[in-house]
Amino acid sequence: MDVERPEARAGSGAAESQAIAESQAMAGFEALLAADDRIEPRDWMPAGYRKTLIRQIAQHAHSEIIGMQPEGAWITRAPSLRRKAILMAKVQDEAGHGLYLYSAAETLGVDRAELLDLLHAGRQKYSSIFNYPTLTWADVGAIGWLVDGAAIVNQVPICRCSYGPYARAMVRICKEESFHQRQGFEILHTLSHGTPEQHEMAQDAVNRWWWPSLMMFGPPDDQSPNSAQSMAWGIKRHSNDELRQRFVDMTVPQAEVLGLSLPDPELSFDGAHWRFGPIDWTEFAEVLKGNGPCNAERIERRTAAHREGEWVREAATAYAQKQAARTRGDVA
Repeated sequence: MDVERPEARAGSGAAESQAIAESQAMAGFEALLAADDRIEPRDWMPAGYRKTLIRQIAQHAHSEIIGMQPEGAWITRAPSLRRKAILMAKVQDEAGHGLYLYSAAETLGVDRAELLDLLHAGRQKYSSIFNYPTLTWADVGAIGWLVDGAAIVNQVPICRCSYGPYARAMVRICKEESFHQRQGFEILHTLSHGTPEQHEMAQDAVNRWWWPSLMMFGPPDDQSPNSAQSMAWGIKRHSNDELRQRFVDMTVPQAEVLGLSLPDPELSFDGAHWRFGPIDWTEFAEVLKGNGPCNAERIERRTAAHREGEWVREAATAYAQKQAARTRGDVA
């Protein structure tokens, strides 16, 4: 007759206890979500929730630091000292946003150096919008008005994200993005009410940035594999299509104030919303694959800056270690 071994009974009991503990932890996690409360770094969370947050926060952080490049190229060419100072402040803000977000990601147990390595190797993405060139000064205005405007629509709901560190980082980021959007609007307003050549420059920039701005919200809901789960977890609050429609409804009246037209012959008001024409998702897919106008240039500049800054990181690390040793009394 077969006899159950004590080791087998003990192993089975341990597995059962672990299953019960995980079930209780999941119940607590779901209770926090149901109460619209925040998940904090020390709270238990499902592996999928953690993985999704790391992916989204990292992509957001990467977008901020890559996004410094298109406008940074115009700091020395801005048309006045005032414009230079404002643009420098904006680019500095974007760097700060990246740091806030990398810090939020690190609360999930991942190191920012690892995230940067993944970015440089092409294994993590950043927003497709930053792979388009800035051909004229008006592009700086279009980025502020359209790109930062789209970012505000997309990111304000994240201030209510279920993960505490991400939500809190977004509060300050959104305040600064609001300033950036107004800055871009003011640049375009000045150009569009200037000379005919300036008006033409502003219109050309809007023509080139309008459709990529709509793509910023991600693919249509029926082609977005992660949206439903992210919304169920409270990471996202609204679907891609809903946010895109909000942006269009907000932007069309602003374009009228600017005296600029939007490059969509199918744009029409149905009594509730401004309906827009079809988006070229083939272009979106190609840019994501690395085939956009400036993909290679953006990553090369990012990796070059990382290499050239190695000595600064080494010096900072050595200084921190020396200070720590001095605090412990290891050195004089």
